[in-house]
Amino acid sequence: MARSPRPDAVSPTPTLAQLRALVAVTDAGGFSEAAAELGVSQSTLSEAVGKLEDLAGRPLLRRGPAGTVPTAAGARVLGHARAALQAAADVMLAAQEPDELRGTLRIASYRSAATHLLPPALVAFRARHPGVRVQLLDSEADACGGGEHAVRSGVVDVAVVVRDDLGDLTLQPLAHDEYLFVAPQSRGEHPVVIEEIGQQTLFLPPSRDTCHLRIRAYLNGHGLSLTNLVENGQDSVILSMVAHGLGVTIMPRLALLPLPPGLLTLPLPVPLLRPLALAVQPQRAQLPVIRAFTDTLIRTLNTPAGAPPLPRPAGRAADPAQLH
Repeated sequence: MARSPRPDAVSPTPTLAQLRALVAVTDAGGFSEAAAELGVSQSTLSEAVGKLEDLAGRPLLRRGPAGTVPTAAGARVLGHARAALQAAADVMLAAQEPDELRGTLRIASYRSAATHLLPPALVAFRARHPGVRVQLLDSEADACGGGEHAVRSGVVDVAVVVRDDLGDLTLQPLAHDEYLFVAPQSRGEHPVVIEEIGQQTLFLPPSRDTCHLRIRAYLNGHGLSLTNLVENGQDSVILSMVAHGLGVTIMPRLALLPLPPGLLTLPLPVPLLRPLALAVQPQRAQLPVIRAFTDTLIRTLNTPAGAPPLPRPAGRAADPAQLH
C-alpha cells in the first residue's frame, strides 16, 4: 500500500538553470536556437528541461512543425518561471546603492515618445549612471508586443504607455499628448467640425493600433460612422497622402513633430488626449535603477529645456522618487 506523504514533506524545487532553459527554448522556438543564444550545448538545455519535466511529472514542451512550443502545463508554468528568474535577478538589483548602479535597463516606448520625450532624460541618466546600459525597444514592434505586455512578461523593465485602466501595473504620469486634425494646407484654418471628418477619406494606423482604437471610439462617440477609412502602418505615408490632398488624418502631436511641409494641424472639436505614463511591475517599482530612471525622466520633463510642447498632467506634481 502506498504511503501518504508526510505533512511536512517539502515539494521538489526546480533550479534557476532549469527554469531558464524552459524560458529560453520557448522564446527561441527550439533547442538548437536557444542553445546558440545562450552559448551552451543543446544537450545541456535538453537535460535541464528533462529534469524540470521529471519534477513536474508531465511534459512541458512539445516539438511540432512550427517548432518547440509549450504544452498546456508548460504554458501555465511559463509565467511563474519568468517571474522567478526576474525575482532572482532583482535580488542583486535591489542590493545596489543609488550612486553605484550597474546592469541593463530595458525601456519600451512608442516611436514618437522615444523621439521627443526620452532623449534628454537618457543623456542625463547616462551622465549620472554610466554603469547602466540602456536598451530602447519599439513597443509597436511585433517582438515587443506592446509596452504593457512587455512589462508584464519581463521583456522590458519599464515602458511608456497610454495611461488607461492598467490596474496591475504601477504608473507614473508623464504628459498629455493631444490628438490633432491634420489636413492639406490648402484647407485653411477655419475650425474643424465632426461632420467634415466623415465626409473625407480618413487615414488611420491599422485597427490593432492603440491610436486607431482611441480615435475610432472618439468618433463613434460623436455619432460619426467611418465609411471612407484607409489604414496604413506608416505615419510618413499617411502624412504624404494628406499633403497631396487625398484625405485627412488624426494624430497625436508628438507624432507630428516636426510637421512636414504642405500640412496644417487644428484642434478637434472636442479635445482628445493621449495620457502618457511610465509603467512598471509594482514589485519592481522601488528597485534603485528604476527609481533613478524615473527620477531623471520626471526631472527632465519638468525642465523647460527638456519638456516637449505638451500640456502636463493635471493635479499635483508626482514625487520623482516614487511611482504612483
